[in-house]
Amino acid sequence: MVHYLDHAASTPVRPEAIEAMVPLMTENFGNPSGAHRLARSANRVLDEARETMAAALGAKPGEIVFTSGGTEADNIAVFGTLAAHGGVAVCAATEHHAVLEPVEFSGGRVASVLNNGFVDLDALAELLDSEVTLVSVMLANNETGIIQPLGPIAELVREHAPKALLHTDAVQSLCWIDVACAAAEADLISVSAHKFGGPKGVGALVVREGRTLSPLVRGGGQEKGRRNGTQNVPGIGAMAAAAAVTVAHRDEECDRLGAMRDRLVDGLRAELPDMVESGVEPGGDRSAKTPNMCHVAFDGIESEALLFLLEKEDILASAASSCSSGAQDPSHVLAAMGMSRSLAQGSLRLSLGYSSTDADVDAALTAVPAAVRRLRRFAEQEPSTLDPQEATHG
Repeated sequence: MVHYLDHAASTPVRPEAIEAMVPLMTENFGNPSGAHRLARSANRVLDEARETMAAALGAKPGEIVFTSGGTEADNIAVFGTLAAHGGVAVCAATEHHAVLEPVEFSGGRVASVLNNGFVDLDALAELLDSEVTLVSVMLANNETGIIQPLGPIAELVREHAPKALLHTDAVQSLCWIDVACAAAEADLISVSAHKFGGPKGVGALVVREGRTLSPLVRGGGQEKGRRNGTQNVPGIGAMAAAAAVTVAHRDEECDRLGAMRDRLVDGLRAELPDMVESGVEPGGDRSAKTPNMCHVAFDGIESEALLFLLEKEDILASAASSCSSGAQDPSHVLAAMGMSRSLAQGSLRLSLGYSSTDADVDAALTAVPAAVRRLRRFAEQEPSTLDPQEATHG
């Protein structure tokens, strides 16, 4: 039996999303920009999906811009704002690469974070001035699950950079947070369907009324010219169906999975007392993290070898952002939080989702401590010739 513990990377497509998607590929397949009845029918799907996504995100239907996913939505927010207004972009050091790289590429500024993962508000304030036209701070971190309080950040932006738009990457948030409330002061909000049970390759960007962006791709006029190109109607319809189910069951799922996550983290710590939980002191409060996220680190091992051993036990997990898989350097998120390189190299992200069960937690509580101990024994036996791959064989 496979135990999937990588929901932060991608969640299985919900049955409701599949049910909504299939007819839009086989029957109602018209181009929504056309004039005949199949086209009009497809356009109605977009209208209904806009209403659903707007309700989930605390926006108006006309403020929803459909995209190919979170990365494009983030890029439109950064590059689209700079192209329309000039100026400088600012983001937090723990942002997803879809925000961090565009900000750095454009010559922007990066604000430091505290050891608990929260944005250093004093450091952020020093970077804000009349030149800043965009500030981007993600609502929930994709590696650690740390939830940023956007209210104080919005106050700083209004006070020190009054021309700036506030963007939040909420890609990891919809399952666990009332985005409509938590991101009410954001001008721009990014989401991605496959993080909450929709298909891959579709997402959305909220652009509040009165805010203007320049499109990254020109020609076509779709999405009021904000994102040109024929819309992915099947994906959009499925995304809306997944969002509706997610929001309807969010409270109960947060309670259920939060209890499972706590049992997982506490159980691992009981077996491995030197384990470090990102952003939380031993015995500390986890309310500032999304309830699905177990992000921990073990000194003296390497994540690559740990993940290999876990997969042999049919436990599928990750070390950091799935977009960074295969990278040899430790996570930039953990580095920004002040975690030592040796500890960050032994990080592990076990993330739960709507399909997770107690059996998944039980399997991880058995396999993870055994794998960590095995790798540490090997390191002690062969300290000068350590090859992580060797510890995974035999």
